[in-house]
Amino acid sequence: MPYVLQVIMRWLHLSSAIVLIGGAVYWRLVLMPSSFALPAEERDVLHERDAAAFRPFVLAAIAGLVFSGIFNILSYPGHKLAHNIMLAVKLLLAAHVFAAVLVSVRPHSPRRTRTLTGVVASGAVIIAISAYLRIFY
Repeated sequence: MPYVLQVIMRWLHLSSAIVLIGGAVYWRLVLMPSSFALPAEERDVLHERDAAAFRPFVLAAIAGLVFSGIFNILSYPGHKLAHNIMLAVKLLLAAHVFAAVLVSVRPHSPRRTRTLTGVVASGAVIIAISAYLRIFY
């Protein structure tokens, strides 16, 4: 039975990360540039509708990542110092991603493009750190 729970938590963690980072990447790199041809008023309305539509997915993904992340940390204790340092960096970047995405989906966010750019960059680094930790620890 514990293996089933570990598989479920791993699935929850990965699928939540895909929704959060993948959604932010798509929004920043596809939806925003494609809306630049619209007049400013229509573009603002579209960005507000996009933010409102993405907000429930962001909240669910953050909850899934926090819940499954805590489970994963508690399930696999006893790592070396280098692993714990990399994990701390990853968690700090994850906190940045959570805060930036929450700011981005807020109504009338003035720096939505900039915060989503930060999410894309931090998300890429988080994924790289995760791959490193998975292979070497």
